[in-house]
Amino acid sequence: MGAQIRVYRQKIASTSSMKKIFKAMEMIATSRINKSRQRLEGAYPYANALTRAASQLATQHSISHPLTTVPDEVRRSAVMVFTSDRGLAGSYSSNVLKRTEELLELLRSQGKEVRIYLVGRKAKAYFDFRHRDYDDFWTGDTDSASTERAKELTGRLMHDIDAPYEDNGVDEVLLVYTQFNSMVSQEPRVLRLLPVEVADANALGDNMAEHHEDLQETSSNFEFEPSPEEVFNEILPRYVRARVYSALCHAASSELASRQRAMKAAGDNATELIKKYTRLMNNARQAEITTELTEIVSGAEAL
Repeated sequence: MGAQIRVYRQKIASTSSMKKIFKAMEMIATSRINKSRQRLEGAYPYANALTRAASQLATQHSISHPLTTVPDEVRRSAVMVFTSDRGLAGSYSSNVLKRTEELLELLRSQGKEVRIYLVGRKAKAYFDFRHRDYDDFWTGDTDSASTERAKELTGRLMHDIDAPYEDNGVDEVLLVYTQFNSMVSQEPRVLRLLPVEVADANALGDNMAEHHEDLQETSSNFEFEPSPEEVFNEILPRYVRARVYSALCHAASSELASRQRAMKAAGDNATELIKKYTRLMNNARQAEITTELTEIVSGAEAL
């Protein structure tokens, strides 16, 4: 019995230690989610204004641009996948990877070649473990969106879509990331980033205009200097970068929210385990005391 009690004490001690870790990670995720959501909210006005300007340019001046023209035949697609660097975030990364697999299967069934770009160590480990090829990867700070990372990703995507098909160029770019709806609702989604479908901000998938009504539809016309074409060529890369940054912000907020929920659930489970082991230890101690009393009484009767 004594050995059994020691086992339960060790389990209680180890579970209590793990509970402290879970609680600390939950608190860290809670403190960082607010900053991440502020970045997400701050990305709305800029991307919304760029969308309005691009829409005005394309509609008022009938500008034709390679990045706004859908090719007659899409031969090669680029897919950029956003996952996390670390685990302990529930099914966050696995949901994104599952959605990626569905997309890859669809593209290949349509006879398209696929170039794959990975953001986050979880995606890299997933493809490495299955010995599957990918073209490039980025790791680090997946739970903290930065404009520097958005600029780096945008540069690679813009380079590949500008390149000829013979030089491994792509005809379209798709993003697979997790859209942050609320603290309890995040869903993986696919966004076709390029060629750009210029539309008003109300048509954007992440509902930018809902947060800034003053930036919604307007009947006023813009005047552009030096020329609409030059302004459009300058706006378009910024527009794409804003969309990539928005995806990074959504992914970071979703990762932190998923980790917060996962750590809270793990902490609650640890509390229940401690209660269970404590009860079993008390039962074992009671049984040991009962056995000792029985032996004493039996010895006294024998005398």
